[in-house]
Amino acid sequence: MDFVSHSLITGRRFRALTIPNDFSRECLAIEVGTPIGGVRVVNTLERLAELRGLAEVITIDNRPEFVGMLDEWAFRNGVKLNFVRPGKSVENAYIESFNGKLRDECLNQNWFITLKYAREAIKAWRVDCNEFRPRSSLGD
Repeated sequence: MDFVSHSLITGRRFRALTIPNDFSRECLAIEVGTPIGGVRVVNTLERLAELRGLAEVITIDNRPEFVGMLDEWAFRNGVKLNFVRPGKSVENAYIESFNGKLRDECLNQNWFITLKYAREAIKAWRVDCNEFRPRSSLGD
């Protein structure tokens, strides 16, 4: 998982926490907000765990949102955290590619007037990405 930053037309910044599955190529969640701290990251993972079960490994970088609370949550749930070395984004190439597609196909194609509109547009992009793009890993 990783973060993407963007802004509303007013200049107000927002972030999107992206959680794609490297194996199935499905986007499990995109949490949009300002700010998104450790509590919200953990709450998103808890929600996903209820719906889909726990991941064995989560690959992340060393952002403040990904240490502390997330470390405790992962330990408590038996989830291994695979930290990308600083400056080595190639170690998490799939998320970098995924976030690039999100930016090119959604973020750069919309003028976000409100945070609510940003959430709706990003959710629609995620649904399109998961349900209407053929992938052999998802049964085409």
